[in-house]
Amino acid sequence: MSGPAGRRDGIAVIDKPPGCTSHDVVAQARRLLGTRKVGHSGTLDPDATGVLILGVGRATRLLRYLTALGKTYEATVTFGVATDTCDAAGDAVGAWDMSDLTEDRARAAATAFVGDIQQIPPMVSAVKVGGRRLHELAREGRTVPREPRTVSVGRFEMTGFGAGDRPWATVTVACSAGTYVRTLAADWGAALGGGAHLAALRRTAVGSFTVAEARPLERLELLAPSVGVRDYASLTVPESGARAVACGQRLPATGLAGPGPWAVLDESGSLLAMCERRGDCLQPTVVLATTSGASGAPGGGEGPADR
Repeated sequence: MSGPAGRRDGIAVIDKPPGCTSHDVVAQARRLLGTRKVGHSGTLDPDATGVLILGVGRATRLLRYLTALGKTYEATVTFGVATDTCDAAGDAVGAWDMSDLTEDRARAAATAFVGDIQQIPPMVSAVKVGGRRLHELAREGRTVPREPRTVSVGRFEMTGFGAGDRPWATVTVACSAGTYVRTLAADWGAALGGGAHLAALRRTAVGSFTVAEARPLERLELLAPSVGVRDYASLTVPESGARAVACGQRLPATGLAGPGPWAVLDESGSLLAMCERRGDCLQPTVVLATTSGASGAPGGGEGPADR
């Protein structure tokens, strides 16, 4: 674990173990780092493992950009049984004899889940309906109507198959933020004329952050805020621009295409702000720099010891 002895601002790429919630990981990180300002960029179910990105200190303001990144998963799906949570943690709500399921049929059905698809969030999820999270309502024994949402699945590739009384398949899933792999599993089973549930799930990547660089929580390493937004286009500004961004002033968008967002860096590579296009200008939407020091510790976006 690294970082300055005082204020700590940065991100940490954690390999979440099974058997704990994402909030549990945040709570442990708060104790390890001695700060309440810790958040995560996207929930993993308690039994799921893999990449969970934490934001610490002022870098918690960047979590919305990390949450928006695409995700990659390795999953195991069991056919023949559906559960009320769409995964192995739930109670069975239906059973089918799918012992005649073949690899070719399963693979062919999987193709329907690639592209922009409609997905109904599961009841056990953090989606809010009527101001309350679905999992809160589910704990009360309530089931409420949920509107389908459009999600994007770039890859739903079957990588293994086992026949038998309870056929199973392993899949690699690359998808947009907000996609429920549990729901993909359940819908896949339904498309095959029966049911299915998610037996195991490991998140292998969030954007460019992979399990190869993820660390166990007890060996948490705090990385610079600029690392956290490395998947976004960046713009380096001189000292005058750094001062303007620190005051929340707009920058010219000359020569920049698209709506952004852009990571605005000072000449040393420290993150000053995230900006989005407003007409012909860039409007700071998240500012880490301060007027007491456009960048660098103690007044700015990050210090050299944060890496």
